[in-house]
Amino acid sequence: MTAGHAFWETALALSVSFILGAIIGLERQYRQRTAGLRTNVLVAVGAAAFVDLGVRMGGNDGSVRVIAYVVSGIGFLGAGVIMKDGGQVRGLNTAATLWSTAAVGAFSGSGLTGEAMLVALFILAGNTLLRPLVEFIDRRPLNPETTEALYRMHVICHPENVSTARDLLADELEHHHYPIQDIETLSEGDDYIELAALLVPTSADPKELDIVSEHIARSPDVISATWSVSTTN
Repeated sequence: MTAGHAFWETALALSVSFILGAIIGLERQYRQRTAGLRTNVLVAVGAAAFVDLGVRMGGNDGSVRVIAYVVSGIGFLGAGVIMKDGGQVRGLNTAATLWSTAAVGAFSGSGLTGEAMLVALFILAGNTLLRPLVEFIDRRPLNPETTEALYRMHVICHPENVSTARDLLADELEHHHYPIQDIETLSEGDDYIELAALLVPTSADPKELDIVSEHIARSPDVISATWSVSTTN
């Protein structure tokens, strides 16, 4: 292969990765995601450039080694966009998009333009066509009997009764065979304190939890007791 021919093949690979990365990035930019247009373009072009260099310097064996490094390297980049916001983890979809965009670049750098377009199409479909389905599922009422989730028993009491309320909370849950992972203080003020016991089970009977909360609420040392369930940590 002549130097001129190799140059134009590289130019084609980088152009394809640039265009496909831009298409993926436009959708991300429109939705105001952390990794938008420029990030996805750079990931695609960078992956294509490294793979193309591996092909030119080491043939097929060289490209395979470079692709392996690209996959692991993008993993570190994706970890940088994942953030814990209070009780929720954000950025997982953005990290997955970056990882997939690198695959588009790797296909382009390997000269597999059609495959690169196909991967880009599936990435766009995952980020757009599946969105209504995700929103429909998220809007459905949570079924505590069948959903693996986090269960908490909440108790509100006066500050001077915290120790008694904590013991009562642990005793009642243990009596009903609900082991506790931890008891945390959710809010603290001059007039009252809210405690929450995080249960170990990922499924529970709502009727049993109602009974436990009613028993706890009868104590003169407790202002109120209730329970909650959530799907996020």
